[in-house]
Amino acid sequence: MAYKHGVYISEVPTSLVSPVPCDSAIPVFVGTAPLHLSQTGLEDLDKKVNYPILTYLYEEAVNKLGFIRDSATWEKYTLPECVYSQFALFAVAPAIFINVLDPRIHKTAVARASHAITSGQAVLGEDVILDSVIVTATNSDGAPALVPGTDYSLGWNKDGRAVLNALADGALEKAEAAWVRFDKVDPSLVDEYDIIGGYNVATQSYEGLELVNTIFPKYRLVIGEIVAPRFSENPAVAAVMYAKAGAVSGAFKAMALVDIPSGADGVRDYSDAPEWKNQKNLVYDKEIVFWPKVRLGEDIFHMSVQAAGLMGKVDSEHSGVPVAAFSNHNLQMDSCVLDDGTEVNLDLYTQGNYLNGEGITTAVNWIGGWRAWGVQTAIYPANTDVKDSMIPVRRMFNWIGNSIILTYHQKVDIPMIKRNIETIVDSVNVWLNGLASREFLIGHPHVEFDPDDNPTTDLLSGIARFHVYITPPPAMKELEFILEYDVSQLATLFE
Repeated sequence: MAYKHGVYISEVPTSLVSPVPCDSAIPVFVGTAPLHLSQTGLEDLDKKVNYPILTYLYEEAVNKLGFIRDSATWEKYTLPECVYSQFALFAVAPAIFINVLDPRIHKTAVARASHAITSGQAVLGEDVILDSVIVTATNSDGAPALVPGTDYSLGWNKDGRAVLNALADGALEKAEAAWVRFDKVDPSLVDEYDIIGGYNVATQSYEGLELVNTIFPKYRLVIGEIVAPRFSENPAVAAVMYAKAGAVSGAFKAMALVDIPSGADGVRDYSDAPEWKNQKNLVYDKEIVFWPKVRLGEDIFHMSVQAAGLMGKVDSEHSGVPVAAFSNHNLQMDSCVLDDGTEVNLDLYTQGNYLNGEGITTAVNWIGGWRAWGVQTAIYPANTDVKDSMIPVRRMFNWIGNSIILTYHQKVDIPMIKRNIETIVDSVNVWLNGLASREFLIGHPHVEFDPDDNPTTDLLSGIARFHVYITPPPAMKELEFILEYDVSQLATLFE
């Protein structure tokens, strides 16, 4: 050791570890987007197809994904519904979108046809892939292709339809029609296997729901919900959503928001919903099941989509902690509907509660307007363990577990000595006490490093086991007031 003479300073690690923030309700939406209407069109598709797209602003999502305001198209392009609900109706950010529609694959050819030119413009229609457009002045097979930028230009009108503009001095300047053939995006070619995804050996990349595991390594964000409107009505998709929710990136936990279909082949009467739920195996703790859909004006939304926004809104009112149920909070709606727009009006205390008692969340019109209604996960009533069956408690367990992983991963592989163990115990206890003081937890939450949980064989293998005792408040789902006629008060008549 070098010779020292004087005053020296050294440092030791802080005895308490600051908790790492863990967002409670970041949704990941998986579906189809009209990329041809995005700001850069079909350029750089590798960053738009099977790629997690993080957005914080409404306009950012529209620019990156494309957008169609006409809700009649939301069954084929499912992500615009999510963009509109998340940013316009609930104003909650951020959100992550995974588009599986690939215009290079999911497309069909449209045969050459005549398109009338009126006032110098011809409307080609929806979903046109502009780069595929070939224009001729006649229907002859030998007719030369006209030149874009010289004879015509292409663009989009306000309704999202491709238009051809005849340019001055071009071959179409005085023409009454143009013959055009092109390819068009065909969202109907996207099926449940595209949503489920997997690992593509040819491209050496993940696809569909498999991309959920890449979000944390890429963005350092822990998601709260997985939503796949329309596609989650398929039991195979719902099963994979649940599997991913239970082990996000192999470590974190989230919730899968699943819809029961309400179309011709789905559930059109509330009493049939529990049978569908059980037959399709929607019976797990990290699943929340919804029926039917909701409507606002002319727009019809999957309830799962609005629930994702409502969760974020309610959590934000509680400092980002998922302690409160989103049930009995207002959805952005004016009616409950089936797929075809048929209205569904459920009585809260009979029909609505019947669905809740079967682990299905719905919407009811009660004092203060339309509200989400239901606090049970899909595992209810088969399992009544409050940790698994009550939505806010299940979400609190997810959030606390995710927060502990984020904070204490830095302690992995440090020496197993008493000081390091005490640092972890003290730090967790300080954090838990803070949650209790704000009534996010009940009583006296604490963590213990107990000899009974840590046999010598485990300690020799480098396993240190900490027992965390927490009591998230259950939702007060039933308030009972007992009324009694107090006969003794009759005596006051003689006072």
